[in-house]
Amino acid sequence: MHPAGEAYTLQDYLQWEGDWELIRGQPVAMVPSPSFEHQQVSAAIFRQLDESLDDCLHCQAVFEIDVEFAQDTVVRPDVLVICYQPEGERLTRAPDLIFEVISPRTTRRDEVVKFDLYRTEGVTHYVLVYPEAKKATVWRLEEGEYRKVGDFHDKTIVSNCPNAPSISISAACGSARAVKREHSPACTCCPRLALKPYGVSAPY
Repeated sequence: MHPAGEAYTLQDYLQWEGDWELIRGQPVAMVPSPSFEHQQVSAAIFRQLDESLDDCLHCQAVFEIDVEFAQDTVVRPDVLVICYQPEGERLTRAPDLIFEVISPRTTRRDEVVKFDLYRTEGVTHYVLVYPEAKKATVWRLEEGEYRKVGDFHDKTIVSNCPNAPSISISAACGSARAVKREHSPACTCCPRLALKPYGVSAPY
């Protein structure tokens, strides 16, 4: 992140060339080109989220799209799920679920800066994916604070939230197959997501 100075806005952001994020008025250069592993993991997460949401009329998985949280904050998560119909061409409300795939160059941004941003903006579930460690850390928003659900490698959990998708999280290293869809009684419009991403023994 650039040193604090002049605060920039969405209007400035839309004029910039290259890949940037804007966080609380400060421009942040994105990693020039994600690694093959990063792209592979992100694609697997998106693919299985998308398949799991096939029968849901209200929720959809999206990847590499800008989220405009405010006039001075625009970020581009790796993968996300929204359970609302966007107004216009851009996302201007908090997603229900965000995945960030961690790389050495984005660790602090994802673990600290975006962690605080997503908490403040009301993102219900935040999953940090660590391909090298074959691990995913799941956080759930409760009373305005993120509570750690756990670190997962090859386990299953069920997270019930009355206002967001329940998530059945499972993983098997090297597996990229679709899994059975279930519907959660906690949310009539959202399926329970059970995902087994390719290449990472972690939950999604």
